[in-house]
Amino acid sequence: MSEFRADDTEDMDITRVFEPDDGENGRDRDRERKSHRLNSCFEDLIGRKNISWEQVYNLKEILGSGGQGTVFLAERLGAFGVSFHLALKFYRPNDYRDIEIYRSEMARLAAVEMEVSQIQQDNILDIYNVVEHEGILVLATEWVDGMDLRQLVAPGVLQSLKGKVNLDRWEYINDVVMTNAGFQTRLMPSMVLGILRECLAGLSALHRREVIHADMKPSNVMVKQTGNCKIIDLGSSFFTHTPPRRPTWTWRYAPVEVLQGETHSPLSDMASLGYVMLELLSGKIPFVGVTDKDELIQLKQEMWERVDEILPADVARNSTLVEMISRMIAPDPADRFNSLEDAELADNGAAALQRQLVKVDMDTVVANEMRVFLQELQKAKNGPEAA
Repeated sequence: MSEFRADDTEDMDITRVFEPDDGENGRDRDRERKSHRLNSCFEDLIGRKNISWEQVYNLKEILGSGGQGTVFLAERLGAFGVSFHLALKFYRPNDYRDIEIYRSEMARLAAVEMEVSQIQQDNILDIYNVVEHEGILVLATEWVDGMDLRQLVAPGVLQSLKGKVNLDRWEYINDVVMTNAGFQTRLMPSMVLGILRECLAGLSALHRREVIHADMKPSNVMVKQTGNCKIIDLGSSFFTHTPPRRPTWTWRYAPVEVLQGETHSPLSDMASLGYVMLELLSGKIPFVGVTDKDELIQLKQEMWERVDEILPADVARNSTLVEMISRMIAPDPADRFNSLEDAELADNGAAALQRQLVKVDMDTVVANEMRVFLQELQKAKNGPEAA
């Protein structure tokens, strides 16, 4: 006959804190009263429909400032002396004609940001909250500890490791990760492909929720300390059915149709990403010195047929890579891949190119290579020179 009843086993499944019983002499009435009050408070809290408390943020340093606003690294203070780092973006109102237009645009942007917060895709910036403080929109997001792609390929970054790593490691970095290309460095194809595939995944997730990023450029892609990529700065983003009153984007990375006055589309994001990948592969900043819109349009209309000329000879030998970049930046959206997913999965897309690299033993674990490289950069700031 069983020694246990059904209700006994259910009671045993409940998680509790057990403390040694120190006997009746050790029991303190005041402690019991405090414990009772605390338990009552707990029951009251979980029975409410809403709750609020004051939250304090310490603004530690400015991470960036531009036409849309200023981003701070902030510290959110918590209980028991702990704190949490995050980013706070304050959207500036002075570029809007009046307060009502500012509020209307901020309301539209807040709706987009909250939609993005529900996506929970690893390659998109995590959105925590949107707050209106004294009439100013404040966006709370994750803080991404790392470097953006513009910083990563900047002159001097690679060179800062010379003499700080041994000769074998230096040669490996130049063969596998990045190498000098003159004014700035260029990334090796396997590294660019890893970044591209993570960006394709992130943008695809946005597009499935009918959100357009509308400002893809090197400074809006972060490489985290883990080596993975994050698409950041959604300040230009919008729903496909509610474009902004005042579009904001970067001329250098905007596709032809946008420069000609059309609204950004998912295929516009694709073309902008294509320009970024071409820059990373070539080590050349596109359209330097071009300030005339018509000239810029003409150059972009011709560029897709000149990809093999722009790329270094060792990279241009891969016809699949050349064709993929050409299709991404085609001046006519009809000549591009049908979608970001198509750019990943088509016969001449990113996944096919990855399989090619595997066959010829040229693939690498991109996130790990980037993680180690960023660690080396950090150590090089103050570390001793290599033996």
